[in-house]
Amino acid sequence: MINITFPDSSVRSFEKGITGLEIAKSISSRLASEVLSVSVNGEVRDLNMPIKEDSSVRLLTWDDEEGRRTFWHSSSHLMAEALKFIYPKIKFAIGPSIENGFYYDVDPCGENISETDFKKIEDKMLELARQKEKFERRDVSKAEARSFFEAEDNEYKCELIDGLDDGSITFYRNGSFTDLCRGPHLVDTSMIKAVKITSVAGAYWRGDEKRKMLTRVYGITFPKKKLLDEYLARIEEAKKRDHRKIGRELELFAFSENVGAGLPLWLPRGAVLKGLLMDFLKKVQTERGYLPVMTPHIATKQLYVISGHYAKYGAESFRPITTPQEGEEFMLKPMNCPFHCEIYKLKPRSYKDLPLRYAEFGTVYRYEQSGELHGLTRVRGFTQDDAHIFVRPDQLKDEFCKVIDIILYIFKVFHFDEYIAQISLKDPNNKTKYIGSEENWEKAQSAIIEASREKGLHTTIVEGEAAFYGPKLDFMVKDALGREWQLGTIQVDYNLPERFQLEYVGADDQKHRPIMIHRAPFGSLERFIAVLLEYTAGKLPLWLAPEEAVILPVSEKFSEYALKVCKLLNNYDIRTSVDDRNETMGKRIRENELKRIPYILVVGEKEQTDGSVSVRKQGADNLGAMSVEDFASLIKDEIKELLKA
Repeated sequence: MINITFPDSSVRSFEKGITGLEIAKSISSRLASEVLSVSVNGEVRDLNMPIKEDSSVRLLTWDDEEGRRTFWHSSSHLMAEALKFIYPKIKFAIGPSIENGFYYDVDPCGENISETDFKKIEDKMLELARQKEKFERRDVSKAEARSFFEAEDNEYKCELIDGLDDGSITFYRNGSFTDLCRGPHLVDTSMIKAVKITSVAGAYWRGDEKRKMLTRVYGITFPKKKLLDEYLARIEEAKKRDHRKIGRELELFAFSENVGAGLPLWLPRGAVLKGLLMDFLKKVQTERGYLPVMTPHIATKQLYVISGHYAKYGAESFRPITTPQEGEEFMLKPMNCPFHCEIYKLKPRSYKDLPLRYAEFGTVYRYEQSGELHGLTRVRGFTQDDAHIFVRPDQLKDEFCKVIDIILYIFKVFHFDEYIAQISLKDPNNKTKYIGSEENWEKAQSAIIEASREKGLHTTIVEGEAAFYGPKLDFMVKDALGREWQLGTIQVDYNLPERFQLEYVGADDQKHRPIMIHRAPFGSLERFIAVLLEYTAGKLPLWLAPEEAVILPVSEKFSEYALKVCKLLNNYDIRTSVDDRNETMGKRIRENELKRIPYILVVGEKEQTDGSVSVRKQGADNLGAMSVEDFASLIKDEIKELLKA
């Protein structure tokens, strides 16, 4: 017998070799019909794999991320089988699950897979799913695996096999389709009840622009048609909220081929929005003792050799820039932190100087591949709300907690109520990705875990997601459509202070090494604005609206009064404009509402006589006439309430 420990800490004994599916059946037939895979001591496995020792077990359903990934990975194999029926010459590369669904990279071998084929692929997938095809796992030798795919003339699978160790290779078969795969998979295809092929795109083999362009077929599946209908409704809502669409409508930002892919141009209204966010955080930081600094957009390559970024981050950076001087090389900066280390080193530091907090809205440049660029969420040049805090060991946890407080305040102001704090640790099985001693990594990781616990954060721990120089706490925010975005981040770093030989003189008159905290509450202003636009559907909070009010005179003879009111409101620091175009009042109101301007002020003869404005609030009833001073007070009070801590 073996002991199985469940998530509620209860323990039951079963015969050695029992499977996850049999455990589910022993609990209830309903659970057995819903379980998708099983986690055994943290490893997700097929439901029919025997468990041979005492283990902690979680039965994974659609409600679990790992369960959905098993479902979607199995669906990618089902789609591959359907594609093979429709395009007999097709070759398969890789087909993983992703955050929402799955894809398969394929070489159509001269065929063209387009949107007109989607229905045909969906129908074939459902036909095969109803046949209740089993997912059968088989261990194979490296020689056998290569021989199988050589016979299929599949150079992509052969290349993958060449990188695998003999004795670790498995095949999965469903129906007439066999794939190189680690799993896990569903027991059979019958649970796949609803299918949608969502798009096709080009994708270079292994992400290498010098390799062959393949066709990437995206899809998503569900165990119930109702879930697919709900998903499609969310997709339609997402299209309405797409920040790229809203950015065009509100004239916030644009891209130009002549400037370059992934390099946004901020238009006047967008520049106002970005500036308001920066002013907001500057005020928050100034109140908490941060000191502003500014650093160049380029630096010598040597700076990033010292920091370790050149060795560990080089592939994601732009290539070094050579100058007319022989041997001289510069880099567009991918990170701000080495500059701040150099500022710290400019003069001797005492233990009384710490904590020392340097803050900068620093624009950085990273070479994202063209296929991964997406509006403002993935760009090649972006501004980080960066700060680096140099602390003594006894100050580390307290200072880390204070940064958490800043991020939670920001989330409260923006009503980001659903978020998860993810503790990202180093990969214990790949130490070459990181710099620094094991001792320092242990201290840094412990500090983050303790601070998160002290602040009562709901956290998840993920191995392998740490920065190369230290572990971090990432804040994953859920938007209005349930999608997760990584925004704020805090990182603990013992390593850059060592590499830059940073020091302070302690109370004992001895030299000591400070610890460095990296933090960015917004993450990047570009991504934050993209998420905010989609979260609010472009209806920004009053204090962030590029125009808080627009004045509409009912006819040309009241334009002068409208301009007088506009000047008065601007003197109150209320961003106001006048729309006195030769258009009907109804059309001007509609068009300004589409710009999501929070307040529309109408002025005519009565308002001019009384020295008042007639107020319409976006998405609300008319508020009636009020004096300009009363309207200004209304705006100030509303903003004060919105920014309340």
